[in-house]
Amino acid sequence: MKLLVTGGMGFIGANFLEYMLEKYPNYEFVCIDNLSVPDSKNNIGLFNNYKNYKFINADITNEDEINRIFSLEHFDIVINFAAEVAVDYSIENPNIFLKTNILGTAVLMNACLKYNVARYHQISTDEVYGDLPLDSTIEFDELQQLNPSSPYAASKASADLLVLSYYRTYGLKVTISRCTNNYGPHQSYRALIPLTIKNCIQNKRIPIFGKGDNIRDWIYVLDHVKAIDLILHHGSIGEIYNISGNSKRDNLYVVNRIIELTNSNKDLITFVKDRPGHDVMYSITSKKIEDELKWKRDYSFEEGLDKTINWYINNSNK
Repeated sequence: MKLLVTGGMGFIGANFLEYMLEKYPNYEFVCIDNLSVPDSKNNIGLFNNYKNYKFINADITNEDEINRIFSLEHFDIVINFAAEVAVDYSIENPNIFLKTNILGTAVLMNACLKYNVARYHQISTDEVYGDLPLDSTIEFDELQQLNPSSPYAASKASADLLVLSYYRTYGLKVTISRCTNNYGPHQSYRALIPLTIKNCIQNKRIPIFGKGDNIRDWIYVLDHVKAIDLILHHGSIGEIYNISGNSKRDNLYVVNRIIELTNSNKDLITFVKDRPGHDVMYSITSKKIEDELKWKRDYSFEEGLDKTINWYINNSNK
């Protein structure tokens, strides 16, 4: 079995490779990444000791290069983590998100069809559903109408629809997973949790948008990775699976908890101007994957956060 992991040097992709390389020593893994995110370059050497692993520096929007790679490697499964992901940057420069997240997805699926790849899996996000008011008790399931707020979320929603269209029109065997906010090792310092940990360590100001009352559903990255593994091996073709952390916390709580666990000063908190169209609360249910694939979370928010803080403290030079 040979798997292509695109965007494997990114946060979730690197954790996925780390888990899968250990669990499936008889599989072959090829990672494609264009290293456009500066932090991803720190991950290049993580898996060099594995004989069943290969890294290729390439961009998924480069159709000629992607076709060349597919013609040489003969993949069985493609898992697409590759994406532009930061909402703030999508507001500043939406075009790169449209190119990578939509066109890049099309390039990969066209190559899957051309070279008879048996399976394609798309890594998506709960942000495609849009947000809810703070007092809402609704949890979106996989049949919820898409209502993205940011250019990033809109590009991911568009990619999801494209994936489903390739299943219906061309018969490409696809699955999609939509996960809540991940945290854990190897995450970029642009994200809230690693940025807060870093600034606590360095005694620097911690910026929080607005009042800090925006709520996210947090999941430790290893729980997400294990869900993807289940979907790849047991998921139903043509289906979407939500992956929830079941740990809703507002941003101010998260920051205060990190300050507490690192014995830092609450005076580091600095409230800054809210970003345009800032989603209020995300909320999805994982009932489908829990019932059908028997997936469960192994880490509570507190357990995952403690492990994450320890990792960044021990790797503060990265």
